Amino acid sequence: MIREGWYRRMIVDIIVWLIAVALCMLWRWVADKSEIAAYWSLFGVLAALWIIVGLAVQLYRPYKNTHFWQAMLSVIADAGILIGLCWWLLPRIPYSLSPRVAMWTILIVGALETIVVIMEHYWKYATNMTIPPMTIEQRKDAQVTRVDEKRSKASIESIHQSVLSVTTEADYYMLRKKARLDSTQTRVVCDNTQFSMLQIPEYQYSTIVDMTLLNDTRGINKRFCMVNQKLPDDGRYICCYRPQEYMKQKFLRRFPRGLRWVAYTLYFFRKRVLPRLILTSRLYYDVNKGRKRMLSKTEVLGRLYFCGFEVDEIVPMGHIEYVFAHRHSQPYPQEQIKVYGPLIKLPRVCKNREIRYFYKFRTMHPYAEYIQQYVFDARGGMDIADKSNDDWRITNWGKIMRRYWLDELPMLINWFKRDVKLVGVRPLSRAMFDSYPEWLQEKRTRCKPGLIPPFYIDHPDTFEELFASEDKYLTEYMAHPVRTDIKYFFMTMRSIVTRKTHSA
Repeated sequence: MIREGWYRRMIVDIIVWLIAVALCMLWRWVADKSEIAAYWSLFGVLAALWIIVGLAVQLYRPYKNTHFWQAMLSVIADAGILIGLCWWLLPRIPYSLSPRVAMWTILIVGALETIVVIMEHYWKYATNMTIPPMTIEQRKDAQVTRVDEKRSKASIESIHQSVLSVTTEADYYMLRKKARLDSTQTRVVCDNTQFSMLQIPEYQYSTIVDMTLLNDTRGINKRFCMVNQKLPDDGRYICCYRPQEYMKQKFLRRFPRGLRWVAYTLYFFRKRVLPRLILTSRLYYDVNKGRKRMLSKTEVLGRLYFCGFEVDEIVPMGHIEYVFAHRHSQPYPQEQIKVYGPLIKLPRVCKNREIRYFYKFRTMHPYAEYIQQYVFDARGGMDIADKSNDDWRITNWGKIMRRYWLDELPMLINWFKRDVKLVGVRPLSRAMFDSYPEWLQEKRTRCKPGLIPPFYIDHPDTFEELFASEDKYLTEYMAHPVRTDIKYFFMTMRSIVTRKTHSA
């Protein structure tokens, strides 16, 4: 039965046949090159037979609905039938056509088809990340139901030994003081399986202390969401992880000075790049089982905020950092799984207050967008470039990309889509847009934003100077659109050359 999409697969087969014929001619399996022309009709007949037999053996079934072994059997059957026909028929026709040339061509086609099948089914495997999100029910206010009592000495000692099995004495005494381990309203979990969280009754504990390193936990978001459901309103959650920087320094110490950065680059590619690429993400986690992953502070805090927590305190204890948080809201039920690749889409306020998504290369650690306000508050607010002062969410390579505008190159996609024009005020995030005075918000949303803002000409140092710079440009643009954009474009080029202006 021919299903939707069969013609695409048939076009792939025609291309495969053209490649196989080109290889036959290149390798000169026909002794006399002048005889190659005699084989064109044979190649055409073989290609037509391949497609006809392929339809009979269901080679053109959609790969999404076909098992790998079924696709391979179809290729083998198609190639086998054609080889049998050539071996039996060619010696019996009145032309001096070599069966060997035909059979080698079919074998090449079969090998190329095998590669195509492998690629198709690996793509099916790699992109099959549609794990159903957790079912998170909206709940009413919930208070802790267990009575707050002091634990017995035996119970405290049992918790003491459990904590020591995964960490140090100093960590235990810190947790005993800050997390009230001697209270019956505190639950300590030292098992990284999801079952251990499922066993916790709802709303009975005001504090859950999770002693499992997040670096060795598979399904971090799911674990956080489960804790969120178990805690009462404002219930506390303490988790721990080994920071990426510590793992980096530990790895560098294992190699001599001349090799350490080469080795670390390969290590970083395996630990941080492969888990983020669409073609390798699932394979990496299936092989690695989520063990010894590299986690930045940004990612851990971002995941907590994403799953409905607010961070209260971060306590470093040697090579481990403890994060103290409290339940703030429901998790994001629509997406417990997020894949962060090198290209991201950011929502921005544009003309007529429309929200459009702008493309950029990712320069921050994963989940950085969920702790924007946390960073702004910790660092004294945002600057005029819509950035936090000394933003630790930015990666080392991200700082280099931002310095030379490399992160903004994908915004050319938005230019081709006509979301922006070449010169104009910057498209702003919602947080930054809301910080503008209403009169300037209204003026901004009457014009399409641009890739090259007046920011790079006037170099404002305060918000008042930024507002004045944009107001000046918008006033001129509304009066003389084309002339204003041409003037600002060349003024920006001069500023880049003479003042070495660079991206924030």
